[in-house]
Amino acid sequence: MGQIRVTKDLNGMSGLCLIEPALHGDSRGYFMETYNERDMEEAGISIRFVQDNQSMSTKGVLRGLHFQKQYPQAKLVRVISGAVFDVAVDLRTGSESFGKWHGEILSAENRKQFLIPRGFAHGFLVLSEQAEFCYKCDDFYHPNDEGGLAWNDPTLAVDWPGLCGSYPGDANPDGYRIEGGRLILSDKDRKWPSWRELFSDSDR
Repeated sequence: MGQIRVTKDLNGMSGLCLIEPALHGDSRGYFMETYNERDMEEAGISIRFVQDNQSMSTKGVLRGLHFQKQYPQAKLVRVISGAVFDVAVDLRTGSESFGKWHGEILSAENRKQFLIPRGFAHGFLVLSEQAEFCYKCDDFYHPNDEGGLAWNDPTLAVDWPGLCGSYPGDANPDGYRIEGGRLILSDKDRKWPSWRELFSDSDR
């Protein structure tokens, strides 16, 4: 396991991991292994990834919070250009950390990777002028299977960095600003339901 350092169960959330690949650098630049199945298995992580995705977003874009309803996916996420604040929310009913969230700054500079198990909602906020975001999934994309949760839900109270504004009762971002700029969401992400619309106290 010499090529990665793994921090497991972040914030007490079973299966949520931070992975830091070893960097080998010299005067020419650097080299690192961004994924090695053998190293992952030696760290106790056995996931078969089947699809790689990549997106580009500009500053102030917030994507999320997304989850899959019938075909949940584990994800291994990283940033290859720029920086984002990446968030995972535990949706596993019966879990000790059900309803808790954890966030990490992922950047091209720190090269950290965030392993998000099945059963979590996921989203990120772009902090840099532009960010390229890559992630592996352990299941293929299934049309019409995407669910979502309001990014600003007060029950979750995700502490998005640099964000100012107050909860208007829904996921509409128009009353928020990020460091003087505008928060940008897709039409779909503006309409996701609240935590209490999705879950009840009996789910805990």
